[in-house]
Amino acid sequence: DEPGDAAPALSVGFTPNYRAIMKHAGPAVVGILVDGMKTPSLLDGPADARLPSLPFKGPLPFHGQGSGFIIGADGLVLTSAHVITGARRVTVRLSDRREFRATVLGSDPLTDVAVLRIAARGLPVIEPGHVEQLQVGDAVVAIGAPFGLEQSLSHGIVSAMGRSIAGVTAVPHIQTDAPVNPGHSGGPLLDAQAAVVGMNATIYSISGGSQGLSFAVPIDVVLRVKDKILAHGRMPHAYLGATVQNLDRPLATVFGLDRPQGALVAGVAVGSAAAQAGLKAGDIITTYNGKPLERTGDLIGHLSMASPGEQVRLGLWRARAARELLVRLDEAADADDQRDADTQQPQDMGWRLRALSSQERHLLGVSSGVW
Repeated sequence: DEPGDAAPALSVGFTPNYRAIMKHAGPAVVGILVDGMKTPSLLDGPADARLPSLPFKGPLPFHGQGSGFIIGADGLVLTSAHVITGARRVTVRLSDRREFRATVLGSDPLTDVAVLRIAARGLPVIEPGHVEQLQVGDAVVAIGAPFGLEQSLSHGIVSAMGRSIAGVTAVPHIQTDAPVNPGHSGGPLLDAQAAVVGMNATIYSISGGSQGLSFAVPIDVVLRVKDKILAHGRMPHAYLGATVQNLDRPLATVFGLDRPQGALVAGVAVGSAAAQAGLKAGDIITTYNGKPLERTGDLIGHLSMASPGEQVRLGLWRARAARELLVRLDEAADADDQRDADTQQPQDMGWRLRALSSQERHLLGVSSGVW
């Protein structure tokens, strides 16, 4: 090989000062204790609540726990929305063991963010970090109350950025291999400077414990939701009105793309913003306000943070040609509304498609298509 072809030398990394991170951020990490009513379900999210194993239908009393962190010295606390779901009483336990009854200012299930207020002043806070500077391989630290064991620290690295998790929330997550367990939900994910870059939200696990796949909501998303809740009492969400799905290579070939990219429109709701703008089933959305979309998760992430009434520019691939549409987004009736869920989440349409063989195209008298 020529000297110019040699790979650049890798710089020597560093080990974060975990002791300093804990000392700096630990006092602002809190435990969340919840009492309320919930209907047991196998479809429940992360196991942050201990539900009685009784053969009854309908709501049952439950005692749950999770984590959170103080973002305002005047008593503003952030946690995961699913931690407080069904709560009748929420208690915040500080690192110094003081406990305060919390007022829920608002929560947003779509992004899994909740905002609490406690009657305390002069509290330690965690400073927000710059999630846009976070990269795969960066060291991260999680602090929380796994299984109720408060002020527990674990560490790892960023495994992936912008990870979409169907059926969890609409925002792309930060994936890490930091050990996160039930009870960590709502706690901070910190960078090496002890700044919060995400809110721990969920894990992928067969056993129910940590298996090196944990996910956090990026802090820029968390703070935007917090600001909306403080201003309006809720997080208003935009509604496009299109059901989308990922493309695989055979489908991309059928539609004339050189590789799978973008979000394939599988259906458009009658009277929706998408329908009024002229979006059609079979269109492939390739860009959002000029930003390329690799997967449906990219589109979902943009839509989850868009404001109702906002006009967005969608780049399309239609009939083997590039086009562009301007869409003025509607407002979703409710974060839990089925109409909104159909828009924001990739759907399994029950289709199993493949490209037609040359013989099948000849028999059907078409030049392309799927079966």
